[in-house]
Amino acid sequence: MEEEKYCQVALTRVGSVGYVHAKLLLEHFGSAKAIFSASVRELQAIEGIGPQRARQIREYAGFPECQKLVQQSEAKGIRLIGYGDPDFPASLKECYDPPSLLYYSGTVSLNLPRTVAIIGTRNHTEYGRQLTQQLVKEFAAHNICIISGMAYGIDGLAHRTALEQNCTTIGVLAHGLDHIYPSAHTGMAKEILKSGGALLTEFPIGTKAQRHHFPIRNRIVAGISKAVIVIETGIRGGSVITAGMANSYNIPVFVLPGRLSDKSSAGCNRMVRDQKAILFTSVSDFLEEMQWKEKESGSRQPVQLGLLPDLDPSSTLLVHLLGKHGILPLDQLYILSGLESGTAAKAILDLELSGVIKLLPGRRYTLS
Repeated sequence: MEEEKYCQVALTRVGSVGYVHAKLLLEHFGSAKAIFSASVRELQAIEGIGPQRARQIREYAGFPECQKLVQQSEAKGIRLIGYGDPDFPASLKECYDPPSLLYYSGTVSLNLPRTVAIIGTRNHTEYGRQLTQQLVKEFAAHNICIISGMAYGIDGLAHRTALEQNCTTIGVLAHGLDHIYPSAHTGMAKEILKSGGALLTEFPIGTKAQRHHFPIRNRIVAGISKAVIVIETGIRGGSVITAGMANSYNIPVFVLPGRLSDKSSAGCNRMVRDQKAILFTSVSDFLEEMQWKEKESGSRQPVQLGLLPDLDPSSTLLVHLLGKHGILPLDQLYILSGLESGTAAKAILDLELSGVIKLLPGRRYTLS
């Protein structure tokens, strides 16, 4: 186990191996240790790796430093969670560019069924403050975990309100866990851990916050959330980047509407205009969109296939898949069905038109 951990660190330090390459390698070989034990020939046989990356992996010699980093991290109570670890966020694994290694402090699971990212500008208005506090308070009553980026503004407000409401919250950082940025949030970070929440990052200890780290951090905020809610943001705000990442991961994005004259809401209004986000109207409507109301009341009944209209084999297969999984993103539905894209698309359209299935936010489908 110890050797696997420092091999996981080593994989993040082979310069030419990016997120997509690391995912391909880990899914093929099953572990970081097996990657570094493979021959150049075995490595370069993986699509996208090639001879140059294969040689760099085989020639990597920084294992003593990696082992030292593991020991120093664990001495500080920081846990390393690799891509193949059962505790690695399942939703993050489904992203095309997940980190291969996470550094984690806390006790809460990273695979909670209800997680919502609440993000927004650092310079929020009074309107933004009030709505953030109201949303978090209502979400707390529904056992929804609040995720954000520990920054000034909406992020910090979401975390603080969650703590006040005894609501689980996870902070995702753009630096190592041996310090907190901004330093003004050090006390809040300690409260998050004390209250049963967690701090998470892909950056090792000793890594300072740098400007280019924040977009990298943002994809984790999006990737571990079941939905992303943007409170306020300008047209070029960092929250727009996070929302775009969520869109690429088929994670639904909701935005709060703002007045046309408010610059702090310009990004939210534009995302609605461009059909990249859903207008957030109420917590009740949000729960219905996410199908979390049904789970609360237990009112969802198994689909009676005998009551459905006559279906062709392709449509029947899709219905069975949705009956088993509940909700599936469009691309995953294609993959699990094994159908040709044209056949699957036609079957999905027919099922939608006949009211058997319905489209949810984030290009996801479920049975009606």
